[in-house]
Amino acid sequence: MNKNTSIKTARMITEIGADTDWNTKAGKQLVEAVLALKTADETKRFLRDLLTPAEIAEFANRLEAARLLSRNVQYNAISEATGLSSATIARIAKWLYGSLGGYRLVLPRISKVSLHHHNSSQLRKGLSLSS
Repeated sequence: MNKNTSIKTARMITEIGADTDWNTKAGKQLVEAVLALKTADETKRFLRDLLTPAEIAEFANRLEAARLLSRNVQYNAISEATGLSSATIARIAKWLYGSLGGYRLVLPRISKVSLHHHNSSQLRKGLSLSS
């Protein structure tokens, strides 16, 4: 690892948190496993083996919350639609608009997929994203 790579890695760890080290053997293996998946069926099967049904639902709800946040839907409406707490939604908002951009990367790529759409007038009632 050269000096520039080391500095970039240190910055990334600072940005995503010291508790996320993708350079471990297990971290690298997880990334490689996800990249090895070729179809939706393969991905569903892998995720079901890797995660509990509750974890799958939680991750799906977090992705839905990011999608709704990107459409300026209010926190309380997102909480109602997903069951997520306002604290979790606030963390998702932080990551959505943060420097790594994982949600911003994936949301446009999945926008062609048929996602469950909510009545936007109902979702926009309540707390403001900017409050």
